[in-house]
Amino acid sequence: MNLLKLQIVELLEKHKKITPVADALGLKQPTVTFHMKSLEQDLGVQLFESRLGKILLTEAGQSLYHYSVKINSLAQEAERVVKEYDQLGRGSLRIGASYVPGTYILPRILSGFAKAYPRISLTLMVKTAPVIKEMLLNHEIDLGILSCEPFQAPYLAAQTLCEDELVLIASPQHPLAEMPELLPEHLENVPFLLHSPESSTRQLTTKWADTNQIELNAHMELDSLEAIKQTVMLGEGVSFVSQLAVRKEVERGELVSRPIPQNSYKRYVYYAYNVDRRQSAVLDQFMEHLYRSASM
Repeated sequence: MNLLKLQIVELLEKHKKITPVADALGLKQPTVTFHMKSLEQDLGVQLFESRLGKILLTEAGQSLYHYSVKINSLAQEAERVVKEYDQLGRGSLRIGASYVPGTYILPRILSGFAKAYPRISLTLMVKTAPVIKEMLLNHEIDLGILSCEPFQAPYLAAQTLCEDELVLIASPQHPLAEMPELLPEHLENVPFLLHSPESSTRQLTTKWADTNQIELNAHMELDSLEAIKQTVMLGEGVSFVSQLAVRKEVERGELVSRPIPQNSYKRYVYYAYNVDRRQSAVLDQFMEHLYRSASM
């Protein structure tokens, strides 16, 4: 079994047709078909089936696909890391970030790094924190920057960059904006804007409500932090958001932020990496720049 055959498996799952797989690999269609049949012969099991003009993976093919993704990612990573030893100051770095650090922390840091190391190619993918962890485990990214509660995960090492405090936001005209002292029960009947279920903010919001025995009045559920901010500005309820995400709006007087009453849950911004990944000069350079810039 060679890497080319595993690349074919991964690409077939993506495209479901031989032509785009051949184009992606720079091969002729009969060559791709030959490698597909050869792989089935090597393993002694059917991996592919034709259905309604598409090439689909069988159950055995799906099992092989799971490992193909990881092996292909590791092979690409190995090639990049080894080449960096012969190309000082060159290379590439794939970074995954959850929404808050990806939007409000990393742009400035990435810009500074790109100026200092113009020959290093940077890629940023913004996903939810759970997805970033999964991408790290699968070697799909080199470094993850995520906002979440303290965590431990096998094969992942994490270091704290800063605290990411959640706050209550409201329109300056909202009754809660001027209330002298906020108590959990004050939020019970107020129209509340919820984040999407997979977000760490939603999970912490749910924990807070359960701990304080509060039933939130779910006015809307939005999967966009910017949409939540804009809706709150219009006076349509309140929400919990990252203090980092509303700093400018609070400074301009467009929103009011207040500490969440009786909130014992802490959230931090971490940088994390897979301990099975060979530390490269490029990754070391970026982590040093990241830590230095985040402290400024």
